[in-house]
Amino acid sequence: MGEGAPNGLSGMTVNERLAARGLTAEWDAAVIARDRAKMLLLLKRVALFDGAPIADAILRDPAAYGY
Repeated sequence: MGEGAPNGLSGMTVNERLAARGLTAEWDAAVIARDRAKMLLLLKRVALFDGAPIADAILRDPAAYGY
């Protein structure tokens, strides 16, 4: 996960990164809407530039991630 993340995001989980940037509600809405493109955009905003595996895993089994 340490993709050279700027602004102290390195070493944080996805949820921590989203919370640190105030994007948790936007992320939750994207997951609930199954909006993969929005999820990938949000992951890029928190310095996870190869977020496809994360988004795909969540969309495959949202219940496993609390959605």
